[in-house]
Amino acid sequence: MNAIEAPRDIILLVDDSPESLSFLTDALEQSGYSVLIATSGASGLSIVDRITPDLILLDAVMPGLDGFETCIRLKSLGSVAQVPVIFMTGLTETEHVVRALEAGGVDYLTKPINIDELRARIRVHLSNARSAQSARVALDAAGRHLLAVRGNGKILWSTPQATRLVNAATGSDEGLDMVSARILIWLEERKASSVPKDPSFTVETGGAAALSLSFLGSIGQDEHLFRLTSQTQASDGERLKQHFSLTSRESEVLVWIAKGKSNRDIGEILGLSARTVNKHLEQIYVKLGVENRASAAVKAANILNQG
Repeated sequence: MNAIEAPRDIILLVDDSPESLSFLTDALEQSGYSVLIATSGASGLSIVDRITPDLILLDAVMPGLDGFETCIRLKSLGSVAQVPVIFMTGLTETEHVVRALEAGGVDYLTKPINIDELRARIRVHLSNARSAQSARVALDAAGRHLLAVRGNGKILWSTPQATRLVNAATGSDEGLDMVSARILIWLEERKASSVPKDPSFTVETGGAAALSLSFLGSIGQDEHLFRLTSQTQASDGERLKQHFSLTSRESEVLVWIAKGKSNRDIGEILGLSARTVNKHLEQIYVKLGVENRASAAVKAANILNQG
């Protein structure tokens, strides 16, 4: 029986030159990569609508939609925002290098391309991208409500738990846009201020709860990390925790029960499986001396309504 082959990394090659496409495709396939070919920026954007590559090699100078604008549009798409883009071009002036990096590229190679150098850079950037993705998955698995933004307020990434929390607090699937706008205001005020800016601020959502954001620091040239907390969830959860001697997670579950959320909703918000939510509910019922969620909700509401 043949061993199962590991999946190949997919590289999207965007170049209007047939000679470059042929040369690079042969070299990359011989190196063990699967190659997708696009002869224009527009066709490259069309491809990523259907398939998410692991890395993109992008010619800077193309007729119509050039590589710089193509990269900007690629980085605006959630599915490929974190995919590394390496520019390839004959342009060597500093202004072009800067423009490529500002557009969202992670590296820059001048033509004619040295294949050994290209292979080495691809390996490095694929490894870095995997490390970053692993970090985001680990943060989410640990229940971290984190998001990162650029200096213009545009959200680079958000752990799924943070997205669920925002959507639950705002009652909308577009809640991250509201958060992004408020972060931009904070970043601009911080930049203009001559004194240190308070790292925590509030986003009034008009929904079930306000959101508290805390600036954790900058983790890249233009990547700023924030932690989110539902203000109502945080304060109410602490009150329930102390009154009923609950664990932190049990108090979080009980807060959302008091808000009328279903087990499925609670699991989505807190990043828990339905089974785990049920396990917490069993312990909550015991500690509250009740037999069902309705009674638990009433008891929790009585405490929360006391002030």
